Amino acid sequence: MIKTIESKFIKIKCPRCNYLQITFGKASIRVKCRSCNKLLIKPRGGKAKIKAQIKRVI
Repeated sequence: MIKTIESKFIKIKCPRCNYLQITFGKASIRVKCRSCNKLLIKPRGGKAKIKAQIKRVI
């Protein structure tokens, strides 16, 4: 049996300062904006709660 990888990296845009950064879609830690320190991703067991605009899936 071959496992498929469902997790991906995403490019997100901060709603406060419009800073773009790349992060993991299933982040296990809190991800904050590198520019203004706003919380962008909150972990929730499996998939993370994304509080930013997703610009691109990589």
